[in-house]
Amino acid sequence: MKKSWLRSLLCTATLLITLCSCTASDYKLGNSYVYSIPYDKSVEEFSGISSPKCGKEIDQMDVSKMKKPNQIRLAYTGDPTEMALTWTTNSVSPVNHKEVVNYGLVETALNFTALSTSHQFRWHWDEETGKYLYTSGFIHESLMINLIPGRIHFYQINSNGESSPVLRFVAAPEAGSRAPLSFFHTADSGTFGTSVIITKTMMRRLEKKQDYHGTIHCGDISYADTYNKKKLYRAAQHVWDTWGQMAEPIASRMPYMVSPGNHELDEYESSLENGTIYAKRFIMPGNERYYSFGVGMVHFVCVNTDEDIDPTSTQGVWLDRTLAKINKQRNLWPWIVVFQHRPIYNSNKNHGNWTGTNNYTYDAWKEPWPIFEGWANHYEALLLKHKVDLVLTGHVHHYERTWPVRNRNKVTKSYENVASPVHITCGHGGKSLYQIVWDTDGQSTYGPHPPEFTAARDNKNWGHCELEFLDERTVRHTMFRMGESDVPVEDVIITKPLSDAGSVGFSVSLFVGCFGFVHRIIWI
Repeated sequence: MKKSWLRSLLCTATLLITLCSCTASDYKLGNSYVYSIPYDKSVEEFSGISSPKCGKEIDQMDVSKMKKPNQIRLAYTGDPTEMALTWTTNSVSPVNHKEVVNYGLVETALNFTALSTSHQFRWHWDEETGKYLYTSGFIHESLMINLIPGRIHFYQINSNGESSPVLRFVAAPEAGSRAPLSFFHTADSGTFGTSVIITKTMMRRLEKKQDYHGTIHCGDISYADTYNKKKLYRAAQHVWDTWGQMAEPIASRMPYMVSPGNHELDEYESSLENGTIYAKRFIMPGNERYYSFGVGMVHFVCVNTDEDIDPTSTQGVWLDRTLAKINKQRNLWPWIVVFQHRPIYNSNKNHGNWTGTNNYTYDAWKEPWPIFEGWANHYEALLLKHKVDLVLTGHVHHYERTWPVRNRNKVTKSYENVASPVHITCGHGGKSLYQIVWDTDGQSTYGPHPPEFTAARDNKNWGHCELEFLDERTVRHTMFRMGESDVPVEDVIITKPLSDAGSVGFSVSLFVGCFGFVHRIIWI
């Protein structure tokens, strides 16, 4: 079972497979941490960027040369006293050494150690060359435990005889906490010049605010299947490594939570990855395709849009039960946020509203597109039944925010005391934008009049979104264009009725002690 690291915290199970060990250094330690991605370039210095075209991929990384820990990513587990961690190296430590993470509350006193498990995979045996097309680096997975909820922690990876810089993150506040929370929201990224500049914009935002509580990435992550704009017979795995390194400045500082998209799961659109590579590279909770986790006063629920969600399906039953369970503790989690890849509310003519099947075809695709049941007639009913507040999506390469909406046409054009979900598509994270309808001579993807449910949309600019949960009734949504980190172009306050916000008795939690022995005293 892939999640064996959760059951093997006290041992290191490292696969000893010989790889070329190179000495090339891709970072420096300390304050001069240098990433191997050209974040200092301007738009003009990247090749081919001209809205709506994202240009060519950046130079791709050779993981066999990356001796130091790279592609570092944090992830929530659902327990505020834990933080999962993954990284990659080109080899492993000698048998008498271990791949470990040292961590603690003080940057200069990392007195606690988490061990790890390691795995490696090969991709596609090529009959012509007699070789595998790709051999991964060693992917390490670890779990930091006994964290103090809501506190800043520091960590350093020691692996393959090398050390990462000392990095920091904020552990999830405990359930019921009313501490404000901040999250990035992005999707449809890739490894293009636009992707790099958006990451740089997010890095600047991080510098201004210091600490975010996580990133929500709504699918279509690396686009390894379409390297150099060509649909590949087998996905180019080095693109995944490049994306992992590109995202590291964000993902090493906060949990990076992902939902799978069609370019990770669909047989054709993932170039036969079929979700296997997604499972090998990410360490999400649950079965990783759909799962939930709480962070302070917010409970996030990830669903998989490339899977059935009708009342008899495994995912449909799971979602109904999960949302019901969260609602029974709405005093702890007044906010419920669902995130997924494909949007069910969309005004862009490319893709349309997700109803369980695609509205387009490929000549190379010989079989009928699958139909995933429940998206057209059951899913939204669950959102309404369980009073979901926000639905975050990607897939459509533009930005769109709806008014509070239900049942397609019941729209409330106000964000005060909302009683229906607000849907936010942040699909302008790097891939080419959807300005022109496919297979036309320039027809706009936007009609002359947007549908009633659309409050704002933009298919001309790349960017990222942010959410700030200010209290149990108030969330602030912002959208920043690529390269503009100071002032958002979209800035909206959304409030919910007090009756839907839940209430919790006055409580103060005092944590006494440190790691291993964590004591909580609660006054109510």
